[in-house]
Amino acid sequence: MTRVLVVDDEPQITRALQISLKARGYDVYVAATGKAALEIAAQKPPELVILDLGLPDLDGIEVIHGMRGWTDAPIVVLSGRIEQADKVEALDAGADDYVTKPFGMDELLARMRAALRRSSSVQEQPILMVGDIQIDLVAKRITLRSGADVRLTPTEWHLLEVMVRHPGKLMSQNQLLTEVWGAGYSTAGGNLRFYMAQLRRKLEPDPARPKHLLTEPGMGYRFEP
Repeated sequence: MTRVLVVDDEPQITRALQISLKARGYDVYVAATGKAALEIAAQKPPELVILDLGLPDLDGIEVIHGMRGWTDAPIVVLSGRIEQADKVEALDAGADDYVTKPFGMDELLARMRAALRRSSSVQEQPILMVGDIQIDLVAKRITLRSGADVRLTPTEWHLLEVMVRHPGKLMSQNQLLTEVWGAGYSTAGGNLRFYMAQLRRKLEPDPARPKHLLTEPGMGYRFEP
């Protein structure tokens, strides 16, 4: 059973999540404060965390930082904060996804599944099939089903590799810019948009309607296998 830690101070939400998640086979633990969440996580390390940002003692961002010091378990933020700055701050702190309240249970469950996919080791599967394209992370080679190679520039490859190694993870613009170009490029959004468009042109069947390299407006980008 996948162990899920739900961190929220609204009893009606934690009760609803407990019922829904347990019915689907999840092992659920609940915390109403940030301090309790960190204590429970240390005693019974979760495989996924659902986290509200507006907690009575600690801000949810502090909880993310605290957990990221020792665990890579996916963190899905579930919050009433809808401002873009709040979403980006949570993602930059280490959250894997962000769902706003009010929310649909089906959407949350889908986001959880996507976040859990990130936990699977890409290193154990160095060759990935994405549609009709084979991506070999070891040989750094992309091949079409026809056998033809797809040529990428070093920057295009670096960007693709970062996203492929985090399947289903929502990555902020700042995260991608810092990983691919370095800390001094955290505001160079034009670079990211240009190279993302280039990757879609080379890899997506219909670049105008991408299926794998997705944009999440106001938050960042996501790779869906």
